[in-house]
Amino acid sequence: MSEKSMSKDTRKNVILLHIAVMCFSCSGVIGQYVQVPAVQVAMGRVICSSLLLLAISLVCKDKLTLDSKKDYGLMILTGVVMAIHWSSFFQSIQTSSVAIGTITFSTFPLFLTFLEPEKICGKNILNALILLMGVLITIPEFSVENKVTIGILWGMLASFTYAVMTLSNRYFSSRYKGRTICLYEQGTAAIALLPALVLVKAEWRPVDFAGVATIGFLCTAIAYSLYVTAQKGVKAQTAGIISGMETVYGIVFALIFLREIPTVRELVGGAVILGIAFYSSLHSED
Repeated sequence: MSEKSMSKDTRKNVILLHIAVMCFSCSGVIGQYVQVPAVQVAMGRVICSSLLLLAISLVCKDKLTLDSKKDYGLMILTGVVMAIHWSSFFQSIQTSSVAIGTITFSTFPLFLTFLEPEKICGKNILNALILLMGVLITIPEFSVENKVTIGILWGMLASFTYAVMTLSNRYFSSRYKGRTICLYEQGTAAIALLPALVLVKAEWRPVDFAGVATIGFLCTAIAYSLYVTAQKGVKAQTAGIISGMETVYGIVFALIFLREIPTVRELVGGAVILGIAFYSSLHSED
């Protein structure tokens, strides 16, 4: 393959990555139009996405069995963590704003630093502390009565659970297709969240069904498949930087469609968090 064609393929994959990340970032904005509780938004999301992934896997005749009982157990556990992750993410944006939800979500490298013992070193600890400083800048006041503060706490829970999922998926990624991993995890999350349909009272409007379906099909199943396919054709650091753009796209979309204007605190804190995220991506190993 010529250098020219390789360059063209790389550009194509970069564009596809940006499209996938844009789709990811739309979930928070669409979630603001949905008035049912966050846990039911998360439930609807994983039900829709897992059904679509199952259909695609059956059409493509993917191997859906896992290699060991250990893998089944870990996959199910990760699915439960995913249920907590999506519920806390939507709770964060419903309590505060899209900007707060996406900014705090971007702090997951902070948790990865301490969840991976082999990566604990002076530089990574310093990066984690700067990330934490970015979060502290964003907090308007240390009070549980402040909605922004509560939103940040929910966002940090979403960030922590995403870090746990990242480690688990790293273990599975070399052994199973991304689509298969996603199907098991989202299917498990759907089952784990199904009781919320009975336990949490809500009146679903047509716009709620449409919003949750869009989040599940477009922002999750299709976007994830597109992201996994495209990231194999670019450098790891490039994929990491583009992933970090999810926060930027989310804030821009919220500004356009929701008229949510970020505060100075959110912009400064977000700049600190994104700056460290970009720095880490640039200096990560391919």
